[in-house]
Amino acid sequence: MEEKVSVIIPVYNAENWIAETIQSVKAQSYKNYEIILIDDASTDQSVQKIEPYLRKNIFLLKNEQNCGVAISRNKGLECATGRYICFLDADDFWSRNKLKKQIEFMKEKRCAFSYTAFRYTDEKGKPKGKKVNVPLILNYQHALKDTRILTISVMFDTEKIEKRWLQMPNIKSEDIATWWKILKNGYLAYGLNEDLVYYRRGHQTMTSNKISWSKNRWRLYRETEGLSIIKSLYYFIHYAFYAIIKRI
Repeated sequence: MEEKVSVIIPVYNAENWIAETIQSVKAQSYKNYEIILIDDASTDQSVQKIEPYLRKNIFLLKNEQNCGVAISRNKGLECATGRYICFLDADDFWSRNKLKKQIEFMKEKRCAFSYTAFRYTDEKGKPKGKKVNVPLILNYQHALKDTRILTISVMFDTEKIEKRWLQMPNIKSEDIATWWKILKNGYLAYGLNEDLVYYRRGHQTMTSNKISWSKNRWRLYRETEGLSIIKSLYYFIHYAFYAIIKRI
């Protein structure tokens, strides 16, 4: 019998993509899932796009005011009833066998935390560039250097890791901080090197945002992890290297 997967999708002004995102979950070859959508006070037609999909296993939660992605994900996590937890963003999508292959992989590795390779797409969802490969295993020290745990690719087994570890801090780069927190507490992340998810990349990758991401990374090293300047520089140089490599 298939065990349930909870798919948590925060939504904010995603009217152009949310239907495709939901459809990519509905089309999964693995059928025992629930979709928990959290609308973060969208000002466009996102809610109207979602409503036709609502079923007994597809739910919509609404924030009264804009709270941000971390709080929205945490709200979905509190309502999740599946053994396995996944996150998906409202403008991205999965391949048809994502859930099936990842669960099989996790059972084979007997792991609590996994992630997959991925591909970038343009704003219309057309793949561009080659697959972004991922290492088989990441520990805390390796993850400080690497950038390849993509949020929309992760899966957690709540029989092996408590849901409280998945709660995200309300800061920028909240997902990275969460992965580090989990790994720092002795877990390993296992990478399935198959491109099962698609990350939509458009105007959000302009130079100004790359600078912002770099600043966020530095802040995580210094403030969240409490690393010295020397250690922060060491890990930041590796971060920059891997960030370039995955785009070549």
